[in-house]
Amino acid sequence: MMSGGPPTHLMWSSMFNPDKPTMHGKVQWRRLGRLFLPYLGAAWLTLVCIIAISLLGLLPILFTKWLIDDAFAQRNLASAGWDVLGMILAAITAGGIGVYQGYLSALIGEGIMRDLRTSLVAHMQSMSLSFFTTTKTGEIMNRVSNDVDNIDNVLTGTLASIVTNVVMMLTTTVAILRLDWRLALVSFAVIPLMILPLSPVGQRMYEIRKKTRVKRDEIEAITQETLSLSGIILIKSFVREAFEKQRFAGVAQQLMHLEIHLAMVGRWFQALIGAMVIIGPALVWLAGAWLFVQHQVTLGTVVAFVGFLGRLYAPASSLAGVQVQIVSALAVFERIFEYLDRAPEAADQPTRLVPPAITGAVDFDSVSFGYTAEETTLSPREILHEVSFHILPGQMAAFVGHSGAGKTTITSLVPRFYDVTAGAVRIDSIDVRELALPALRAAIGIVTQETYLFHDTIEKNLRYGRMDATQDEIVAAAQAANIHETIMSLPAGYQTVVGERGHKLSGGERQRLAIARVLLKDPRILILDEATSALDSQNEALIQAALVPLMQGRTSLVIAHRLSTILAADCIFVVAHGRIIESGKHAELLARNGAYAQLYRDQFERDQLIQAQ
Repeated sequence: MMSGGPPTHLMWSSMFNPDKPTMHGKVQWRRLGRLFLPYLGAAWLTLVCIIAISLLGLLPILFTKWLIDDAFAQRNLASAGWDVLGMILAAITAGGIGVYQGYLSALIGEGIMRDLRTSLVAHMQSMSLSFFTTTKTGEIMNRVSNDVDNIDNVLTGTLASIVTNVVMMLTTTVAILRLDWRLALVSFAVIPLMILPLSPVGQRMYEIRKKTRVKRDEIEAITQETLSLSGIILIKSFVREAFEKQRFAGVAQQLMHLEIHLAMVGRWFQALIGAMVIIGPALVWLAGAWLFVQHQVTLGTVVAFVGFLGRLYAPASSLAGVQVQIVSALAVFERIFEYLDRAPEAADQPTRLVPPAITGAVDFDSVSFGYTAEETTLSPREILHEVSFHILPGQMAAFVGHSGAGKTTITSLVPRFYDVTAGAVRIDSIDVRELALPALRAAIGIVTQETYLFHDTIEKNLRYGRMDATQDEIVAAAQAANIHETIMSLPAGYQTVVGERGHKLSGGERQRLAIARVLLKDPRILILDEATSALDSQNEALIQAALVPLMQGRTSLVIAHRLSTILAADCIFVVAHGRIIESGKHAELLARNGAYAQLYRDQFERDQLIQAQ
């Protein structure tokens, strides 16, 4: 009951449904409440602890009253001893319960933090590629990391503090009313002055907090861009250190002004609360003195009453500050929920799964595709126009053309990184939109022009292709990609850490590792997007020799600028301005003397010129 496991998929799905009562426009109170559902048992125990601590907190003050009115008045040392013992036992018991309550609060708060982080990361991984192409990595990292961290205090301490203060005020109110209702009314007189300014102060802090989070996104984005390995190489190569320093300092200056404004908002309000904490007891002392002179209350009652005021005004002032903190934190919750409410990539509602014996036929039937305004930072435009072709199982199909023609976009539609605007993409005559995304992508292996390796060992980078692969299978894949001997020449072999983005290795070595990783996956369909572009002639020859037998029996979609790498393709498609303008085998296309022949001649002449130099 106390150990909160991760919420179920259905519970999180209902929680992140935007059709909820709103708070500050976007943040939903009901959604915040659902965060606590897995921890209701621990929450109830926390409440019991808080009530017990609050009741025990009344006893020392009551013992003080009895000590003054009874033990001191009657000069009874034994009675005084029992009163002091009662104070000590109450304090020790409350302290022990407080430790357990602190554990429960931490359990709830940290559990919710874990759930939020896990859900947010999982949701980000379900987003379409267009989300990542239009959103800065730094902004994503700031929301996943810093934004969640910024609600830590609210979840682990503030909410428990609210309940504690409320219970303390209620128990104290009952106690002082029973002691003397007249002094109680005097005590209540200053409380409205602590509460009335809360709304405008909290709203202002909420607005400023939203602005500070935006600036922190900018800081995170600049930091991520400039302090990554690729970024720092770019900065140093163009000698832009001074420019980047000035750019960062400008955003940091804006953030500083916002944080100062945030710190100063409500300072007069806090000063008023501080004054009321002094004024309230002073009024009670005055009223108590009058009643004592009139013989209507005892001295112990007045002393106890003033003691109780600390349990009344301190929680009231704390609640005032907490309310401001929570309203401010709502700006952060809003940002988290904003990301969680973003629609994931193309809806996965399959009517069929990829058959185990998929053959790998790929069909494009009058496919058109264009980015929407939400999917691009540029103007919405159509990229592909009624593209149609048929690739038989086991064939090697090559796509050639100038940069920006639409070649990569064509291959991105096969694994459904994007969905077509019109027409259909089919595998084995099944529309890819009818296939479950995991099953579809499990049948496809991709090697891109930009190789990505994790900052980990070579073995773990290769094993990413298939987690249950044996060591022999890993070695076989590396041998097939002609990288095994290079790995074994390293001091740590397959346990060599490749560094940030694999930069401890050469470009050709990274590319061959990426190819080995895909070969370990053993897909039915291969997509090679400029897979040999980072290789020199020697490495390219090694890779081409390895790919020829490995492509047999697999459908291969190859994008290449080096036409020499696709001479043996079963079919070559020439792409220009989002259309396929020619198709056929190498010899056929040369004989037509069209766009392909021109591309071939241009590249041949460039190669001849390079060799002559």
